Amino acid sequence: MRTFDLIRGAVLPDFRERVAEYLVPYETVLLGDTEADPQLNRDTANQLRGYLRGLNTTRVLGMADWEELDRRVVNTWLSS
Repeated sequence: MRTFDLIRGAVLPDFRERVAEYLVPYETVLLGDTEADPQLNRDTANQLRGYLRGLNTTRVLGMADWEELDRRVVNTWLSS
């Protein structure tokens, strides 16, 4: 399953629509042409990690979900 689908599924139902809107810019950059600007991809992935951390802090996303999603972001976009 794709990382962004997992994020949407992990968010509490009351917040899914709003979070989905916030994910669009991250998704556009990270799932777009990865060769275009590797630094932009790294920066965007780190910003996404911060956003997920914020969702966890505000309890919109559970700790186990946050840990798994953070790991996926790191493995997919930051470990190269």
